[in-house]
Amino acid sequence: MTNTPSRSETGAAIVRAEGVTKTFTTPDGRALPVLDAISMQVNEGEIVALLGKSGSGKSTLLRCLAGLIAPSAGTVSYRGTPLAATNPGVAMVFQSFALLPWLTVQQNVELSLQARGVTEDERRERALKAIDLIGLDGFEGAYPKELSGGMRQRVGVARALVVEPDALFMDEPFSALDVLTAENLRREIVGLWEGHEAPVRSVLIVTHNIEEAVLLADRILVLSSNPGRIKAELTVNLPRPRDRRTPQFEALVDTVYGILTGREEAAEVAAAAAVQAPTGPPRAAATPIAVPLPEVSVGGLAGLLEILVARGGEDGLAELADELSFEIDDLLPLVDAAVLLGLARTEGPRITVTEQGREFAAADILTSKQLFARHAARHAPLVRAIVQALAATEGQRLREEFFLDLLRRGYSAEEARRQLDIAIDWGRYGELFDYDADDGVLTLEPGAEAKL
Repeated sequence: MTNTPSRSETGAAIVRAEGVTKTFTTPDGRALPVLDAISMQVNEGEIVALLGKSGSGKSTLLRCLAGLIAPSAGTVSYRGTPLAATNPGVAMVFQSFALLPWLTVQQNVELSLQARGVTEDERRERALKAIDLIGLDGFEGAYPKELSGGMRQRVGVARALVVEPDALFMDEPFSALDVLTAENLRREIVGLWEGHEAPVRSVLIVTHNIEEAVLLADRILVLSSNPGRIKAELTVNLPRPRDRRTPQFEALVDTVYGILTGREEAAEVAAAAAVQAPTGPPRAAATPIAVPLPEVSVGGLAGLLEILVARGGEDGLAELADELSFEIDDLLPLVDAAVLLGLARTEGPRITVTEQGREFAAADILTSKQLFARHAARHAPLVRAIVQALAATEGQRLREEFFLDLLRRGYSAEEARRQLDIAIDWGRYGELFDYDADDGVLTLEPGAEAKL
């Protein structure tokens, strides 16, 4: 298999993006910007991680770089040549495994070689070598249904490696696996890379997991959201294998966390509005499109605040996640919700409960519902918009399609539905409005306007 360059230094650019912008069109014909003027490159001899929250366009950027979709503006080039079709130097590993169930392991691995016109004998030889390399020797004749999730993903990796690509692209490759399986597969892939056994010259991995990025990457590109822009670039100068428990590792995780949770312009407006005097309305810029609702339950939010209060009202996110046996990324939606509602504030990698948050955490059930209703109506843009729209209509009732149509101006249909479902859960908990799932109708609850 192909020799790789020294891992101690990077070489020429394999894939380069210059001013890449990607805009999709919503069903009603409006533009939905996903990527905005992104310039970056992947060089020989390095692992690069694209890190960002949902909505940052990580996977869209990966597909642009792979030539699977064309950018709306800007250029993608492979070794200096602009792409006009799929990138010939890239192989992909997907989150969903993407195996054909009617083919054996060996046949799945040979598939990409067959598409390139490789002879049968050479296909067999190279496929068996890749299968052995990734630890699946003995399972050549097995079908995907006979394999565990980890083994299926190994087949996906073998299928990508068998074509000996210049760049291996991995889109959330471990997120569908259990924690132990994911950790084992990460370690093995790093071992192949460090041992020069993997027949690739570079790796680009998309992830939302901060620790995964620090564990794997030589360089981390942090993307902002809605639309995706490169917010920061960090070099990881830690020797492999990397130990999560070292102060250097923890410090870098804290740094990345601080960058990832730093508010973008629109989110900064919402955060400022959330901590201003309770009588002051949120600023106009904090719209449902600019500031999406984090996907959390009220119970989960209350649990986070109660834990923080019990720990003195302040803690580092890394320490808190470790204590609760979670990844930091699992806490991010809860943190975002607490900050949005004015119940907590963040400074770098630390979170502190506000006085409003302490009041909410200490309240009985009925009082906490009233407090949540007040904070959600004032500081959660979509909840506030629903209450205002219902209050302005005769009968104070509206069909859900009204809100979905508005949301689809800034979100995909799936994301619009998710946003409305979160708002409905929050609004029903706070008794701001009711929702009839059979008819798809939202109805304002008495007294909800007073919470604005």
